[in-house]
Amino acid sequence: MATRIRLQRHGRKGYAYYPIVIADSRAPRDGKFIERIGSYNPNTNPATISLDFDRALYWIEVGAQPTDTVRSILSKEGVMLMKHLRVGVKKGAFTMEEAQRKFDAWKADRTQIANAAEAKKNEAAAADAKARFEAEVEKNRVKAEEVAKKKAEKLAAEEAAAKEALEAETAETEATAEAAE
Repeated sequence: MATRIRLQRHGRKGYAYYPIVIADSRAPRDGKFIERIGSYNPNTNPATISLDFDRALYWIEVGAQPTDTVRSILSKEGVMLMKHLRVGVKKGAFTMEEAQRKFDAWKADRTQIANAAEAKKNEAAAADAKARFEAEVEKNRVKAEEVAKKKAEKLAAEEAAAKEALEAETAETEATAEAAE
């Protein structure tokens, strides 16, 4: 029986997620499977991968063939590297402790690269947010100046109208005072 490590499609249209399963190569894509070893959700950013590392390594070592996508996932998680290192141990190229040390160094390096990428992404997002905030502050300042200018013009117009009304009232009062004399 030829076994494959492959993805099963679940979810709704436009929002799929994929369990990673061990299945007979003749079984339908979403049909019967031997074991579920993880899941892959490409809808999140970055894509979420949960994997039973030991079971995936076991199935790879006993000859299960991964599909191209699953091979990529297993490589990113380090399963393929560990298989390669274990083959080296079997051949006598190095000891299991040395293989584990190499794997741990690879994992630490991968984690460091991922953290650096995340920090760079966060820094870019913070810079973008700061630039948008400064642009908004500048817009608000310009708008406040326009509003202050309109208020000043309105106030000047009201003062001029009040002054004219006062002058007209004063002239009227003087005219009535002269007429009364």
